[in-house]
Amino acid sequence: MKIDAREIAALTQAQPAAPRMDMYASIHKALRAFMADTLLGLGRMDVEDDLEFAHTCDRVMQLLDLCRAHLHHENQFVHAAMEARQPGSSQSIAGEHVEHEQAITALADGVNHLMACAKPARPAATQALYRQLALFVAHNFEHMHEEETAHNRVLWQCYTDAELAGVHDALVASIPPHEMMVVARWMVPYMSPAERTAMLSDMKQHAPAPVLAAVLAQVQPHLTQPEWTKLMRSLGLPVVPGLVH
Repeated sequence: MKIDAREIAALTQAQPAAPRMDMYASIHKALRAFMADTLLGLGRMDVEDDLEFAHTCDRVMQLLDLCRAHLHHENQFVHAAMEARQPGSSQSIAGEHVEHEQAITALADGVNHLMACAKPARPAATQALYRQLALFVAHNFEHMHEEETAHNRVLWQCYTDAELAGVHDALVASIPPHEMMVVARWMVPYMSPAERTAMLSDMKQHAPAPVLAAVLAQVQPHLTQPEWTKLMRSLGLPVVPGLVH
């Protein structure tokens, strides 16, 4: 791949003059963070430490599960919305989704192979899986960029922000609680403070109190003390010390 300076410069003009409803922004921050952290964890894994080995392999599987679910949500809701008002507009990325499904299956097979290896074979199998995952992550980063630019252009041309919010709300409502907690763990810590406040203020207003409490407990260990303090104050909640770094 060749880096195109013109493409990078054009990114400054990719956003609309006034902010629009962007269904991709937050979930893609979560996916980028989860992918990068998992790849780095696999690269530094001690194959001689059975507990670390099992934990790291499980982390890769968790990532693959979330990636698979994310593809399904985009196909069912975002692509359906695009096709309803601009037929054919999602076909290119939809084809990549098929390729990603195949890559996810291959990666899961690689994890299972690694877990079945005898200890002497673990280093080579880990290196092979690491390279395989690195390519998957690299392709996904490019893929998400295409969605955030080309797909958003279609969505913004064809839908009002209120309509896009309706699509987004229906998508979120379809996500089971266990998946939502995984998403929250990787989304909230890697948002900007303003994005965190907006998301959790909405949750505070519309979700049952135990749901907000569970999400806050999930993300607190992954925020710095200043980040946690800012968040609590922005939500009008008391700052309770916890497992922060």
